[in-house]
Amino acid sequence: MANILGLIRLRIKKGTNLIPHDSRTSDPYVLVTMEEQTLKTAVVNDNCHPEWNEELTLYIKDVNTPIHLIVCDKDTFTVDDKMGEADIDIKPYLQCVKMGLSDLPDGHVVKTVQPDTTNCLAEESSCVWRDGKVVQEMSLRLRNVESGEVLVEIEWIDVTDSEGKGLSELEF
Repeated sequence: MANILGLIRLRIKKGTNLIPHDSRTSDPYVLVTMEEQTLKTAVVNDNCHPEWNEELTLYIKDVNTPIHLIVCDKDTFTVDDKMGEADIDIKPYLQCVKMGLSDLPDGHVVKTVQPDTTNCLAEESSCVWRDGKVVQEMSLRLRNVESGEVLVEIEWIDVTDSEGKGLSELEF
């Protein structure tokens, strides 16, 4: 697969204040899409505050393509209900990765990203140096729904293509 800049390890941690779709509760899971890739978490039964703690890995071809999350309610006899959606803009995070940092103390904040109208952040999110890598944990406010947030974390996994080009070659 040529043209892959690298991989993103996406940790889907938990959901909070999800709207019930089955009388008083829901059976939520997260559907993750990016370009032609589609991945999903396990279903957590009877829970509007689910904990998935799952890792999904996506390959990155275009830094301008957001990671799209859809929280769904699993239904047995009907089509699954959408419980909200959010996008992750990976550009601010990848700009930190591209800096080529090293030897920072664990927990060092490399960059802070503020919530605004162009992202789904529910609160300020920091790109942090941890275990020799930059990671970004973010609480995403779900769109198209009255309430609900999903806590996720992203981490870059470096790869180089057949010509030895990776993220470091990229212009933002």
